Amino acid sequence: MMTDGILSQLKKASAAEEFFALLGVEYDEKIINVARLHILRRMGQYLAGEELTGPSDPDIALRCKATLERAYADFVTSSPIEQRVFKVLKDAAAPQPNKHPALVQLGSLE
Repeated sequence: MMTDGILSQLKKASAAEEFFALLGVEYDEKIINVARLHILRRMGQYLAGEELTGPSDPDIALRCKATLERAYADFVTSSPIEQRVFKVLKDAAAPQPNKHPALVQLGSLE
């Protein structure tokens, strides 16, 4: 039996595969290879909305597992570019200001 709580174990994890193993979530290695950081970032976003200070460790583990499954599912059906988890991808999709001034016809200047 492990003496550390699930949150402590997750904080020590350094690879996406460790998160999946600790929480007992199955995954396709191809998806993890492409979107590992995006999945973990999305999991963190989902967990930010959870209250994890009161429940028992088994309840916390179930919530963490559900958020990881939800985050993983986001990337099973779409790509990291479509999900835009990171700022750089959000900025890339944002409308760019017109860097070129409008053309003015010489005949209209008279």
